[in-house]
Amino acid sequence: MERSLKNVLVVSFGFLLLFTAYGGLQSLQSSLYSEEGLGVTALSTLYGGVLLSSMFLPPLLIKKFGCKWTIVISMCCYVAFSLGNFYASWYTLIPTSILLGLGAAPLWSAQCTYLTIMGNTQAEKVGKVGRDVVNRYFGIFFLIFQSSGVWGNLISSLVFGQTPTQEAIPEEQLLSCGASDCLMATASTNSTQRPSQTLIYTLLGIYTGSGVLAVLLVAVFLEPIKDAQQKSEGEKELPFWSTLLSTFRLLRDRRLRLLVLLPMYSGFEQAFLAGDYTRSYTTCALGIQFVGYAMICFSATNSLCSVLYGRLSQHTGRIALYALGAVTHLSCIIALLLWKPHPHQLAVFFVFSGLWGVADAVWQTQNNDAGMMTVFTVLFLPRTEEPVRQSLVGTGQTRLGEVQRTPGTIEHHGWPEDGLPGIKVLYGVLFEKSKEAAFANYRLWEALGFVIAFGYSTFLCVNVKLYVLLGVLSLTMLAYGTVEYLEAKKPARPVATEQTKPADGAETETAM
Repeated sequence: MERSLKNVLVVSFGFLLLFTAYGGLQSLQSSLYSEEGLGVTALSTLYGGVLLSSMFLPPLLIKKFGCKWTIVISMCCYVAFSLGNFYASWYTLIPTSILLGLGAAPLWSAQCTYLTIMGNTQAEKVGKVGRDVVNRYFGIFFLIFQSSGVWGNLISSLVFGQTPTQEAIPEEQLLSCGASDCLMATASTNSTQRPSQTLIYTLLGIYTGSGVLAVLLVAVFLEPIKDAQQKSEGEKELPFWSTLLSTFRLLRDRRLRLLVLLPMYSGFEQAFLAGDYTRSYTTCALGIQFVGYAMICFSATNSLCSVLYGRLSQHTGRIALYALGAVTHLSCIIALLLWKPHPHQLAVFFVFSGLWGVADAVWQTQNNDAGMMTVFTVLFLPRTEEPVRQSLVGTGQTRLGEVQRTPGTIEHHGWPEDGLPGIKVLYGVLFEKSKEAAFANYRLWEALGFVIAFGYSTFLCVNVKLYVLLGVLSLTMLAYGTVEYLEAKKPARPVATEQTKPADGAETETAM
């Protein structure tokens, strides 16, 4: 096995072990710690940390410690969160949530940087195109990583399934489940009470052990990447504050002010599933032992549809997929408002989570993780990594499915054939002269959506949250439609002049 592939597998299985623990634990926060809204407050705080971390920490940690040890340090933040759950209180969960949030952005940025440099180095060694090897490595990574949602939730369901069979839930108690649940307004029902402390410790022990194994795997077996991407001597370094401020200066563009609702809605809908559906529907009517099974349905359909949409996008275009996601979520929201969850309707609980995964896959293929993290890394890479930056956004070789191949012009509705569809292309095309600031805005607004949704979860009834979600979805699609309309009225624009020239004989196209 080639050395670079071994390192890719080490990173992939390390993330699999880490997010098997974190993903399962996140799904249980609102159900395990419903008293005074501790669970959802912890999640809101966590994503607040992600928001701040995204702006400041990645370039500093990667420059100081390198990719390998940035990954190890960040993974330790996730393990600390698992440890904080052993003695869950405001004094343990909130600080460890902040710590995890601060570690999240450096973790993903370092992971992307590592795979990108490793792919480019290997490509140079064997004489292949760097982009192709990098895409292959990201494909291997996400093939392994995506299964973490299944394993983490399966473990929680199997462990909590050891709970003694509960008595039938009274009908009057079921009336407070679903859209009628006002969370803090009522006391916890029998089915929403926490399992025995022994089972909780057993689960947390498994999750913590999985996280520790991830840290050890990366620390021991991952090779530090050599800084072969040093900048040329005399090259001017881009000031850190210049990049940061450009993120907010770009908001002066009307199109971006409209598009910020797309990532915000992504945060809102994911937060509803993790914080409200799991607690007020699944746990309330069935019991906490079914949360994992419901989330497995979500993870499975999400992963399968992500693959499907990646191929369909080349034939349907992004507007059709956005419409599919919006209609599916709209239907689910209306149905959840009207549905009265009951244990006899067991299959329906899984149908809803599955459909939510079908719709979420639209947003996630539009937010392709490999694509997002590639550009995210580009945003935060110090200028000492300039060759990598050029390889990511300056090759001029990104292929668009519907590119008008007239020299110097592009169409605005193309799809890349190497797996970076949707919002990323939309942002990259609309803001081709300010890609870095545009993608930074994406990350910030998605995190803000999580923070807001988890924040109001502690004092709003579920039906109100569904109406809020419905309103945000409607505004999001209206804003997106407006941007598409405005762009359709414009003639094709010249390709950005500052893009690096492509390889000899390559055709000039949009750089991503």
